[in-house]
Amino acid sequence: MDPSSNRQGWAERTGEFSPAYYAELGPNKVSNSLVTLLDHYSDRDASVLEIGCSSGRHLAHLRKNGFDGLTGIDINDDAFEVMADSFPALTDAGTFYAGAIEDVVPEFPDDAFDVVYAVETLQHVHPDDEWVFGELVRIAGDLLVTVENEGPDSDGGDTDGTVNSADGEFPIYRRDWGRVFTDLGAEQLLSKPGKPDTIRAFGTP
Repeated sequence: MDPSSNRQGWAERTGEFSPAYYAELGPNKVSNSLVTLLDHYSDRDASVLEIGCSSGRHLAHLRKNGFDGLTGIDINDDAFEVMADSFPALTDAGTFYAGAIEDVVPEFPDDAFDVVYAVETLQHVHPDDEWVFGELVRIAGDLLVTVENEGPDSDGGDTDGTVNSADGEFPIYRRDWGRVFTDLGAEQLLSKPGKPDTIRAFGTP
């Protein structure tokens, strides 16, 4: 799948893994983990950006737990309509951008946010667009958090391959995110393997 088709597929996504799908699921264990991580490595006054926020279930949970400076990016325009219905307080309080991260992120200045995080989003970035990972390090003033699929093994093994997503339609590009971001100058602060996702936290230069 070429980069344009990859992005278009997510921009037009309906049904499973769509904004409505995630809004119905609501906050989960990852949402709780994000609160814990941000409490430990940052503070409630931090400016926070979610890459691939969808309808906002993780941001809504952060807001419920006292975080106010919330921003999100999502490629699917429907995300923000669903957010308005499902998490109206978040819609009113946050700042949101519709578009591909490859288009939106380069427009932000250096250290634009105290915290940048992504949940099962970077794993869908096409290899031709890997340059955007350096942009995430650039705009994250203090902390970068990834919650991404790194392979079938609980220790994050078997990375740097490609597998299909759960519906067999969109590819997942498994990467060793520790290596990706330390190679870009970030310092890994935490690595917590899981199935299928590994949670990592990085301090940014």
